[in-house]
Amino acid sequence: MAIVTTIRRDVLTLPTAELGPDNPLPPLRPLAETHRVEDRDKDDLPGDMARQIGYAPLRGLLPVRVRDGYGRTRAPRDIDTLVIENDRLRATVLPGLGGRVTSLFHKPTGRELLYRNPVLQPACFALNGAWFSGGIEWNIGATGHSTLSCAPLHAARVTAPDGGEMLRLWEWERLRDLPFQVDLWLPEGSDFLYVGVRVRNPQERPVPVYWWSSIAVPEECRVLAPAEEAYHFGYERRLRRVPVPSYDAVDHTYPLNSTYPADYFYDVPDGRRRWIAALDHDGQGLVQTSTDVLRGRKLFVWGTGAGGRRWQEWLTEPGTGGYCEIQAGLARTQLEHVRLDAESEVSWLEAYGPLSAGREGEWATVVRGAEARLDSVLPRGEVDAAYAAWRSCADTEPGETLAVGSGWGALEVLRTGGKLPGTPFEESTLGEAQEPWLRLLRSGSFLEPGRVVPPGETLVAPHWRDMLENAPAEPLTEYHLGVAQWHAGDRAQAVRSWERGLQPGCARWPLLRCLAVADQEADHPERAADRYAEAFDDLCRGRHDDGEESWTAATAALGHEAIEALLTTGRTTAARTVWQRLDPTTRHRGRFRLLEARLLLAEGERAAARAVFDEGFEVADLREGAETLADLWSRLTDDPLPAHYDFRMRPDREG
Repeated sequence: MAIVTTIRRDVLTLPTAELGPDNPLPPLRPLAETHRVEDRDKDDLPGDMARQIGYAPLRGLLPVRVRDGYGRTRAPRDIDTLVIENDRLRATVLPGLGGRVTSLFHKPTGRELLYRNPVLQPACFALNGAWFSGGIEWNIGATGHSTLSCAPLHAARVTAPDGGEMLRLWEWERLRDLPFQVDLWLPEGSDFLYVGVRVRNPQERPVPVYWWSSIAVPEECRVLAPAEEAYHFGYERRLRRVPVPSYDAVDHTYPLNSTYPADYFYDVPDGRRRWIAALDHDGQGLVQTSTDVLRGRKLFVWGTGAGGRRWQEWLTEPGTGGYCEIQAGLARTQLEHVRLDAESEVSWLEAYGPLSAGREGEWATVVRGAEARLDSVLPRGEVDAAYAAWRSCADTEPGETLAVGSGWGALEVLRTGGKLPGTPFEESTLGEAQEPWLRLLRSGSFLEPGRVVPPGETLVAPHWRDMLENAPAEPLTEYHLGVAQWHAGDRAQAVRSWERGLQPGCARWPLLRCLAVADQEADHPERAADRYAEAFDDLCRGRHDDGEESWTAATAALGHEAIEALLTTGRTTAARTVWQRLDPTTRHRGRFRLLEARLLLAEGERAAARAVFDEGFEVADLREGAETLADLWSRLTDDPLPAHYDFRMRPDREG
């Protein structure tokens, strides 16, 4: 007799590195995103793909903050989970960490269908920094891992299409101002986890939308998809069409055959069923399929080169097997964004479950066999019917609350007075971060904090910018207005707003830092360095004990930027002065050890700079694709780069 599907709370204990505080400095600089096609390659792409690659790419992170406060020290910590279970499958979800499905366990075979990371180690892979590997993640916003990768989502019980229980996750995506929901349920007796997804655009203008569901699976597999060609994209930023499964005499559908990290975006023909599978040596593994709206399918491999192996070690603990990713998205590639019309929505249904099929042999034959096997265990028509049934439940109001996300959606709903059936953003979720903006919305004036703390987050959408422009011109209001104007591309007006905010008796450092960034972007490095030095001095003199964690984060972030700006202009004495004013704990962090080596080299102390490397350090927030370690090492010595510093991902940089 089949067991009725249940949803329950549980706790997962993992060695975990704490996320730490967010960076309180607004991210004003252009986004340093590695997934960008060089212009010279676009002429070789289909017209619709080229247009969507060029359609509204993300230029910056505002209003989101950078999450770079984590380290690499792990200790066992309890993580709240939500478990969906029937007699065939058990899915474990992390509502506080982007709704990640961290485990999908198939009971009849005793098999874990996903790559399950035995640790939770943040690394700088999300658009805004902190991200961790493993499981199924929901990427929305713009090309890359979501800014919600390590953020809490709202979660609640909802009645499923078959009358059982369904888990609803939802949030307000802030980069594009798009509310979304992810509904997960297990039909009674089913071997497949169903996932209904809806993204809504409540705005009065079209918005670019991006979605890719990313599934980590053990890399000792063969990946199958119904395609004869794919678009290859590597860290050299070139997108090119290649045959599937082999090109350059290598079959890249076996992830361990690749040398370098790369994406393969499969060109699934129109009308063909959408699916992708990863099968192990015995032909056992995971398959993902969906309704046709979720058009794209992709394989990501780390490769067997030194850089790819080092990143795999970095994301987990020694002795853990590696992984690759199979993915599904709204466009053919992750480099594209799709237009979502004003006051409209897009939705689809995905299914995840076990697949047993032959994986060896001629490509077309293997793919046909796997697809026939999929059709026998989950016919395409059943997926379409499940989607239709789910759509009738998509607006159902949630029942018991199981987890709470941010208050930003509630703030937007209060502003518009609109309704979003099925995804309530309750006023009770408003918190300290939203409080000054709620005051601006209701009274027309910005709420000055009751204690001396670094400025809070800035909202930059046009409606909030308009409200700031009409608010009394207090220093904090001018600061936030300038950030919003900068985001809108009105840089001259942003500078004027920040300069107006430099009033006697106010904290000057937030405004001076913004002006320093403006000087850097305008190619005035000397003036930028002056302003950075003044900003850091002002912060240190005005620092208070209130909100100690936020002050420590602000001092570290501003100090790092100031030293870099001073080094750019050759002012090593001033850079050393800033360095000495940082607290010892901050100076010991990996990113500051790397900065110390740069400072020592600039001071002519080459041997001392080399000694920093010899002593060893780890840059916890080293950016995906970054080559800063290798670049600095090459300036210090002709010796080969030690393996533990080798994170190079491009063929032309490994050596």
